[in-house]
Amino acid sequence: MNSLGPFPMRAVLVAGAGLLAWWLVRVLARRMGGAVDASVPKLAAALFTDAFFVGLLAARLGYVLRWWPEYAASPWSVVAIGDGGFLWWIGLPAALAFTWWRTRRQTRLRRPVFAGLVAGLLAWFALTGTLSLLQRSAPPLPDIPAATLDGAPVRLAERSGKPVVLNLWATWCPPCRREMPVFADAAQRYPGLDIVLLNQGEDAATVRNFLERQGLALHEQVLLDPPSQAMLATGTRGLPTTLFFDANGRLVHTHMGELTRASLADTLRKRFGTHVAKQSEAKE
Repeated sequence: MNSLGPFPMRAVLVAGAGLLAWWLVRVLARRMGGAVDASVPKLAAALFTDAFFVGLLAARLGYVLRWWPEYAASPWSVVAIGDGGFLWWIGLPAALAFTWWRTRRQTRLRRPVFAGLVAGLLAWFALTGTLSLLQRSAPPLPDIPAATLDGAPVRLAERSGKPVVLNLWATWCPPCRREMPVFADAAQRYPGLDIVLLNQGEDAATVRNFLERQGLALHEQVLLDPPSQAMLATGTRGLPTTLFFDANGRLVHTHMGELTRASLADTLRKRFGTHVAKQSEAKE
């Protein structure tokens, strides 16, 4: 198993939408002027690539500013783009403005690049919408046996009744270790959530020693799954993976790879909005 975890699904979707849009730009440029000047499709595709990355950079910077208090607590996470932190409504205008500026003297490139940027955004919306629909049809919170660090038996299905954040992890997994402080912070900020850190394949002594060495007060949140049944039950392909279940035990979101404070806070706001806000305010 790859200790770095699987490549984040949303990053794959962004790449897929970008490639589709790049292809569309070349097709449109060929039809709009490529027959007269063979360099037009190549120039349009190159300009689209530049605009695409300008848009991504602007979307990322906007997201970082939106969640700056969380990033300020852990500055290195600004470059952890695997958390999916982008604001399209900032990135798209930036990409369009950049394209307009670059085509001041080559206006024939403007239309295919504009069309490609919009088409790429629509493709991303369609792909993420499909992913959300698939998640809605996913199995509920798995009813598998687990144990506390003290050896008391528990079942995950007993956790239904309030939102559950289920993190699958192991002490040998570097990104798992890095995101543990994120969950320790969330356990304090959102007491109304049930945060379950389900260790995969390790014994109580190993996990307890890790928590003590790291100074993590997460003993109440950690459960043990020595045979790694949760990975099979949820179709998880790598660690860490975090699954978000609503109060009815329905899966509403999955994050593969390392979570940052900002991405966790953003996901909790989107999926459990009012409930999380009230709990956070009450804690403050």
